[in-house]
Amino acid sequence: MGLGSFPDVSLAEAREKAAKCRKLVKEGVAPIEVRRQAQVKIPTFTSRAARYIRAHRKGWKNAKHARQWVSTLKTYACPVIGNKPVNAISTEDILAMLSPIWTEKTETAKRVQGRIENILGFAAAHKWRDQMNPARWRGHLDKLLPRPSRVKQVTHHPAMPYSEVPAFMAELVNNVSVSAKALQFLILTATRTSEVLLAKWEEVNLEDAVWTIPAERMKARREHRVPLSDTALDILKSLPRIEGNPYVFPGARHGRPLSNMALLQLMRKMGYGSEGERGPHVPHGFRSSFRHCAGEVSSFPRDMAEMALAHVIKNKAEAACRRGDLFAKRHKIMQA
Repeated sequence: MGLGSFPDVSLAEAREKAAKCRKLVKEGVAPIEVRRQAQVKIPTFTSRAARYIRAHRKGWKNAKHARQWVSTLKTYACPVIGNKPVNAISTEDILAMLSPIWTEKTETAKRVQGRIENILGFAAAHKWRDQMNPARWRGHLDKLLPRPSRVKQVTHHPAMPYSEVPAFMAELVNNVSVSAKALQFLILTATRTSEVLLAKWEEVNLEDAVWTIPAERMKARREHRVPLSDTALDILKSLPRIEGNPYVFPGARHGRPLSNMALLQLMRKMGYGSEGERGPHVPHGFRSSFRHCAGEVSSFPRDMAEMALAHVIKNKAEAACRRGDLFAKRHKIMQA
């Protein structure tokens, strides 16, 4: 290993460098590798964040998720650690960034923490920093910050009591708009808003009364078969099929589905929502209405209701053993 040329490096300096190298060798460290790493320019957090997003963007469900990553990092992370080399970011930097928003914007703060943890883990995997991740929650930040659940109570989507749903449905039936039909379909299938609005005719089999939602559009990233009740089938059969538009619930723009705000806006016009005089209920809350009705009124097993909602079985052993989706039995609960 060269130590530099004379006279740029004196004999005394060469001896000092050699002594340091011998010490590293005794510690089991290669001096040349240490020198190589010292010569490598360490990238900044902002550049690694951009590279992480590019590397993982295709694995995310939609473009909105990627935009949220960019916006939250730009707003909260980059002003504090954006220009810092990734190997210079410390726990103190992470706390300086998270502490001001941890109690006021708890959900956002937790997401920012998780995103920074992933980016710094990405940097460590590429050997731009050591494995100690200052943004790691478990075993590190959880000792320094209060748990999010202790800071802010989790709020669920306001759900309409199941006893009020029949009257609400009767009101919807009198509305002939595509939005009203989409909301009826959402209630009858106990699915999520995005799953309904992005439904395509190619996913629907009217003859077998089944709607198959592909894995990439499901929250759990697993294909979900939805048994269609007679009423749900009637709704589908009443819908127009527009040439050049593959979506079941077409929007005003050519080739596009309804807006992701269409169902919420419909409920707001009917007097519901955060400031609605008839109640704070929102479209996603009908999944909860379905679950309460299935659990309190019907005699259907709990597992059947959970599968109808496409909930993942948390017990790994049970999930491994259960391969079926109780489709035939779920058709009965959806019909009821």
